[in-house]
Amino acid sequence: MKDRAFEKKYEAARKEYRYYGVDTDRALRRLRKISLSVHCWQADDVTGFEIRKTRDACVSDIRPTGDFPGKPRNIRELRRDLEKTLTLIPGRHRISLHAIYGDFGRRAVDRDEIGIEHFRSWTDWAKRLDIGLDFNATCFNHPMVRDGYTLSSVKKEVREFWIEHVRRCRRIAAFFGRELKTPCLHNLWIPDGAKDITVFRHRHRQLLRESLDRIYAQRFPASQIVDSLESKLFGIGSEYYQVGSHEFYLGYAMKNKLIPCLDLGHFHPTESVADKISGILPFFKGLVIHVSRGVRWDSDHVVILDDELENLTAEIVRADALERVYLALDFFDATLNRIAAYVIGVRALLKALLIALMMPDAGLQALEKTGNKAAFLARHESLKNLPWGAIWDYYCLKNNVPTDREWIPGL
Repeated sequence: MKDRAFEKKYEAARKEYRYYGVDTDRALRRLRKISLSVHCWQADDVTGFEIRKTRDACVSDIRPTGDFPGKPRNIRELRRDLEKTLTLIPGRHRISLHAIYGDFGRRAVDRDEIGIEHFRSWTDWAKRLDIGLDFNATCFNHPMVRDGYTLSSVKKEVREFWIEHVRRCRRIAAFFGRELKTPCLHNLWIPDGAKDITVFRHRHRQLLRESLDRIYAQRFPASQIVDSLESKLFGIGSEYYQVGSHEFYLGYAMKNKLIPCLDLGHFHPTESVADKISGILPFFKGLVIHVSRGVRWDSDHVVILDDELENLTAEIVRADALERVYLALDFFDATLNRIAAYVIGVRALLKALLIALMMPDAGLQALEKTGNKAAFLARHESLKNLPWGAIWDYYCLKNNVPTDREWIPGL
């Protein structure tokens, strides 16, 4: 009876969309092909499983807030939570790991020592679930973040440490790609920058360029690894500037045939990442979007279905770039149930994609060509009343996951 009720609602919604020339069945087929990269670090507040060799002071560049009970204490519990999360999200998706999530056992392994052997159990797990893995070098929260710098440090021993770390991470990423038969996205972000006025800005960027040249000198087949560089405007302890700025990485990526990564929280609050899509894609083979939600600053709040997210997915669909844009989640909030945070965020992104796939752009384009701005804006606003929620419920039903009102914890 329940299934039939959802199917009846879907049929009514499908007829409504058909009036605007939209094939909802086709939209659902396209949505089913999209594989999001779900980040592992929401599950445990970006803690990881490292055992430190020394008790040197650690510079904290990532600061989740909250202490909600139930945080996984080991790899087994982390994987359990990730598996549960995937059962509540329609579609087939990937898991993104940071280097601090290796299977280190009880051994202290520093970041310039990590290797494929520490991640074999992850590929075994991924094969069992039939999913892909992505990877990230972890260049933060470590004693070798000296004076706020890593790959761009003026201290050679600091640069050498992090160069070796990222080199090893790329080898691990290529291993994932080979083992799982799907290219592994390896993303690089560094916290380097200055808290206040500096005259060394140019020098640090020269050093970063030299470090990157050495890191990316080793090439891997495109079937194994996709390399991206993630920029940022500012961060805690680097309010004045960040070495890896948008402009720096955009130029470096273009010259070296890498792809840029845009994080929704890494720009000025009044900047639109959606607007950057059509400005960047014509010049790159691909693009990575880290889907997050900044509240006044890069605070990595749980993603919700807001205007910014809808604008972003609409631009990707309008550019016919679903196969060129890698969508990866990146938020962490320890003030609420961590699995619920995953489900809220990932489902919000999928909903935004569904809305974008069902947007009757042909009709809007025809109106825009007439120059009748009032008619265009009125039609654009009226489309917000379309019954996309019934389509979403049907999609969940057909993917054997609970609808929104069924999965919510505690209700």
